Amino acid sequence: MAISIQAMGPVWESVLEQTKSAQDKNSDPLLWAVQLSSSLNSAGISLPSVDLAHLLVSHICWGNHVPITWKFLEKALTVKFVPPLLVLSLLSTRVIPNRKFHPAAYRLYMELLRRHTFSLKSQVNGPNCQKIMKSIDDVLHLSQIFGIQVSEPGLILVEFVFSIVWQLLDASLDDEGLLELTPEKRSIWPSITQEMEIDNADNFSEKRSDHHDVLYKGNTTMSIEIIGEFLQNKVTSRLLFLAQRNMPSHWGAFIEQLKVLAANSVALRNSKHITPEALLLLTSDTRKVLSRECKTISQQEFHAVIGNGCLTSSSGQCLGTSPSAHWLPIDLFLEDAMDGSEVPATGAVERLTGLVKALQAVNGTTWHDTFLGLWIAALRLVQRERDISEGPIPRLDTCLCMLLSITPLVVANIVEEEESELIAESDCGQTNQTLEKLATGRCRKDLISSLQMLSDYEALLSPPQSVRSAANQAAAKAIMFISGLSVGNGYYECMSINDMPLNCSGNLRHLIVEACIARNLLDTSAYRWPGYVNARANIPRSVPSQVPCWSSLMKGSPLTPTLINALIATPASCLAEMEKIYEIATKGSDDEKISAVSILCGASLVRGWNIQEHIILFITSLLSPPVPADYSGSESHLIGCAPFLNVLLVGISPVDCVQIFSLHGMVPLLAGVLMPLCEVFGSTAPNVSWTLPTGEELTGHAVFTNAFTLLLRLWRFDHPPLEHVMGDATPVGSQLSPEYLLLVRNSKLSDFGKSPKDRLKIKRMSKNLNFSMELIFMDSFPKLKRWYRQHQECIASTLSGLVHGTPVHQIVDALLNMMFRKISRGSQSLTSTTSGSSSSSASGTEDGSIRLKVPAWDILEGTPYVLDAALTACAHGRLSPRELATGLKDLADFLPATLGTIVSYFSAEITRGIWKPVFMNGTDWPSPLANLSMVERQIKKIIAATGVDVPSLTVGGSSPAMLPLPLAALVSLTITYKLDKATERFLVLIGPALNSLGEGCPWPCMPIIASLWAQKVKRWNDFLVFSASRTVFHHSSDAVVQLLRSCFTSTLGLSPSTIYSNGGVGALLGHGFGSHYSGGMAPVAPGIMYLRVHRSFRDIMFMTEEIVSLLMSSVKDIASSGLSVEKLKKSKFGLRYGQFSLRAAMTRVKLAASLGASLVWLSGGLSLVQSLIKETLPSWFISAHTPEQDGGGVVAMLGGYALAYFAVLCGTFAWGVDSASPASKRRPKVLGTHMEFLASALDGKISLGCDYATWRAYVIGFVSVMVGCTHKWILDVNVDVLKRLSDGLRQWNEEELAMALLGLGGIGASSAAAELIIEIGV
Repeated sequence: MAISIQAMGPVWESVLEQTKSAQDKNSDPLLWAVQLSSSLNSAGISLPSVDLAHLLVSHICWGNHVPITWKFLEKALTVKFVPPLLVLSLLSTRVIPNRKFHPAAYRLYMELLRRHTFSLKSQVNGPNCQKIMKSIDDVLHLSQIFGIQVSEPGLILVEFVFSIVWQLLDASLDDEGLLELTPEKRSIWPSITQEMEIDNADNFSEKRSDHHDVLYKGNTTMSIEIIGEFLQNKVTSRLLFLAQRNMPSHWGAFIEQLKVLAANSVALRNSKHITPEALLLLTSDTRKVLSRECKTISQQEFHAVIGNGCLTSSSGQCLGTSPSAHWLPIDLFLEDAMDGSEVPATGAVERLTGLVKALQAVNGTTWHDTFLGLWIAALRLVQRERDISEGPIPRLDTCLCMLLSITPLVVANIVEEEESELIAESDCGQTNQTLEKLATGRCRKDLISSLQMLSDYEALLSPPQSVRSAANQAAAKAIMFISGLSVGNGYYECMSINDMPLNCSGNLRHLIVEACIARNLLDTSAYRWPGYVNARANIPRSVPSQVPCWSSLMKGSPLTPTLINALIATPASCLAEMEKIYEIATKGSDDEKISAVSILCGASLVRGWNIQEHIILFITSLLSPPVPADYSGSESHLIGCAPFLNVLLVGISPVDCVQIFSLHGMVPLLAGVLMPLCEVFGSTAPNVSWTLPTGEELTGHAVFTNAFTLLLRLWRFDHPPLEHVMGDATPVGSQLSPEYLLLVRNSKLSDFGKSPKDRLKIKRMSKNLNFSMELIFMDSFPKLKRWYRQHQECIASTLSGLVHGTPVHQIVDALLNMMFRKISRGSQSLTSTTSGSSSSSASGTEDGSIRLKVPAWDILEGTPYVLDAALTACAHGRLSPRELATGLKDLADFLPATLGTIVSYFSAEITRGIWKPVFMNGTDWPSPLANLSMVERQIKKIIAATGVDVPSLTVGGSSPAMLPLPLAALVSLTITYKLDKATERFLVLIGPALNSLGEGCPWPCMPIIASLWAQKVKRWNDFLVFSASRTVFHHSSDAVVQLLRSCFTSTLGLSPSTIYSNGGVGALLGHGFGSHYSGGMAPVAPGIMYLRVHRSFRDIMFMTEEIVSLLMSSVKDIASSGLSVEKLKKSKFGLRYGQFSLRAAMTRVKLAASLGASLVWLSGGLSLVQSLIKETLPSWFISAHTPEQDGGGVVAMLGGYALAYFAVLCGTFAWGVDSASPASKRRPKVLGTHMEFLASALDGKISLGCDYATWRAYVIGFVSVMVGCTHKWILDVNVDVLKRLSDGLRQWNEEELAMALLGLGGIGASSAAAELIIEIGV
């Protein structure tokens, strides 16, 4: 702003007159300064003076633009009469817009910039700092332009530096006529030449001359070079980094303009001091201006290890020190997902995506290495499962779903997330360069290179026998494409061996590539990758004349029985084929609908990997048919859809199908469509029936049973309340209930479509899909809600309240008569023993059957009383065990849905412990003695192979085989079932509950159960023995600790066993579970055992403490086994030996921490991780520990780094590295509490009991990983806490880390960060 003499006070009028007088006399600037100082001192003006700066600049521009006035200004700056930054701000608003007409002034301005903006330390905390910064803000309108209403000096300084550089950039672009090429086509600064001044000769003293033009052009080059100097200087570049972090939109515009300059500027190309490439490199993401520069050997090594992400091992089973061990958590997650005892409500895609992103960030690897690690882990999973022993558990189809459907979807999420960010940038007006970048995103390129490198892992790519044909077809497709033979997808479906190209050998990579092509992650150029297919393969001369099944359907062929069978047995190859089936299922005739849903639930569901996510959505949608527009009936429209719905329910009931739904995250949505079916068909009388095309009769009870038993499998309905009470942190899965599933469903549907990632998913989804987005609640299903309330009451307390003469009592009597109709017990009803009702007898079989013509919900309401009466009668000898088992079987056959109540009631009764055990003698109850001793020996062998010694595990004891009465009854019931497809869906409902009950009962209940079942199904022997062996860990916490220790020692290669001596994934997970050797069951690796037993641990809080203890113990073992303290001594050649030794030790420490974090997360999920960070770790640091005798401070230091890496990994697994997951919303509170603990300890407010070296290493390590890998976390922490942490780090001479921490702390911390940057200086 200009200052008029009239507006000035007498002091400033005197100063101005004094300056004019000195100017006229051409006085020495020093003399002028001395006289000015005297005048200002006598007037009481404090220096540096804001008003004097305004006065001098206004005086020069432009009435006194002569050399002597510039010398006066320079002297005033030198003697600190005026604030340099304010003077530069004032000049920038006057000189830059007039640089064309006053090139000498512009040159002087840039010289002043060079002198005063690279020495900021003396200008921040000087006198009148607050007032000076406020004046700078007012002059440059920084708050208005950047939209940041914060007046802290440090932040204004950041804005000032950014504004100066940006003004120079805009001026340079304008000088060369390039501003029109920028996206905005204008400058937000007053840097454009003001043409109105051209004709006013009084406004400048220079005359047009050749010298004038040369100076003008030279100024352009000089301004560009100064921009480079700002970006190169250590202090200003860091201040500009703060601008990048806190003003991303403005920084983006600045970078786009810089790119235009680099691409088109002649002055830049002619510069002798900087090149276009160098200028762009100074602003690239790869240049970390706030990088962690460590001061000690240990820290340097720590961060070198963190940054070491090259995955070069070609072995399928990686050694502990191999970089491929970075991906150990992925192997553990995939293997844990194969456990069929629980059906998680959250999908594997979301959890695995978060895990992969966390590992990529914390390991600091490229996406190429990350994707390669992901593919290798998924391939290892399939190889472990290819020869698995038989049993009622998820099998190979689930593993292949993980490899060929879930993993490609995870990759698609990551690729699309990157590209959606680029789309968002392009929407903000970016240039075509951004759109070009969009077409070839970094993640997509790295995906391609990772898949190309998979060919080096030949052993992992060998397909299991059941998918060899599919792999060969995928390879044949590529061969024929390369040959130019035009054959549709349908040809490959029915290609016979004779039709295959000769020498065509497909593998799992061919199937992976096809899965990626189907999801638009790759195109058919992948077929031409070197070595992808056999180039010398002989192409068949003719294509088979038969039209394959799917091609026939797409051409309009009717659904004949032959075609239907072929379509059921052959997976669809593309979405269009499934859309055709879906259209038939929604618009065809009744018979066509049944055929269509049979096809949907056939091979396409389990082997249609390329479109599996679509098939699952189609099935879920079809389970909830809309009300027809012309429907006017009084009953639910679902009744008329019963045959069609029943085929769907039966089709998705196999254990692999349910697990596939779970992996895709569809359990909450599936529960939401099953509940209305249960409500409607459970309320329908059984006299309503339908005749199926096969001639079978279908009743409402049957439809209800299939829907209800499927719904029960979606949460652990059988668990007693004790499982839900685990202190502050409940186990994963214990929160599952119908209400919880609906809550998750409603949340998913409410949020869906709001994020850019969801919008990309919607584009991939079929446009034919009809899916209800309506929110539903338990109150919408009163019958289901009433049953669930009774179910909870039955579990919580003993039965009461059965009143004589009520409908429930009549149903109970009728059920008992049906179950025990062959027994003559006089006139006393079995109900009288428990209910206190009248002892009137039942009315006979015929009347009883009439009374059972009631809805299924009514039968389920009476079932607990029936079971109570039957058990009581058996306990009192009025009912034989055989009669009890037969009666229970009759009840289950009459309404299989009662199996759910049988399981939950018996579970509760066993937990209460009020029933005496019964002798499994082979007379009254089935006897396990034929193979019990053998089972016990096998169990002990399995346990011993995992490195666990349990002395109390008796084998072949003389005590009689006994089970609690309810458990004996349940086992007896289960072994009456035949093993066929019709009963499989009921056995998979009972099986997990039976295992859970057996584990909770005293030894040897579980071996007895396993023995009885092994007698019935000999091929399940290995599975049953393995299941029984898990009981040991349920009863013995010491066995759990031993198993955990075995996991650590085997992974780290510290085990004395030769099997685990190499360490890594191979030692931890081995070959999976199964009879791989002819001599019987092979040893089970400790990791497999742990992943199969951790869900049954009652005290998971104890797990975190043990894992922390084992981690620290492992660090000591690592140090003692591979780290020689003497080697750490310096020599004139540096750390020639010690560097290698410490790096190797740090790699293994990192592996141990990674294992520990994985076990904590998988065992207890979010709640256990939060408990660890909030409670366990602070308690550990406060507690006293025995100092390490061996290794001195090195071991203590390694322990601190191990805990830091362990803690950060746990957090990233649970919360993610960004804010994408719902769990990340809980991060600020827990992380803030932990950071407050760190800050308080650094402040001296908390006394620590651990070794100082451990504590120092932990704090430095934890903060370093946050700074390097989890920037979003820092934004969650209170600014005051960050400042206190920064102060504490500076006391340890960790200024660089303190500065980086503040620099990433957002707007609130940027001022403190800027001040620290300036204080540290160069």
